Amino acid sequence: MCKKAEMQFSVFLIHQLSQSWNKPPREVYQILDKTHILDDYIIKHYDVLHTMGEQSLVEDITEFVKEKQAV
Repeated sequence: MCKKAEMQFSVFLIHQLSQSWNKPPREVYQILDKTHILDDYIIKHYDVLHTMGEQSLVEDITEFVKEKQAV
């Protein structure tokens, strides 16, 4: 189960990706959910990911999504 801090971090990250990808947050959420990146990477590795800078996070997730050919 997702904790409050993990949920807040996920929402924050979705909005950062939304700006970077020029897509609405809902579409970003759908991409992350469909590829299982949200649960299996972002939430699962919250302890490490939340210590990274915003730009590094956006680049990291963007590359991961591209590997899964979702963007």
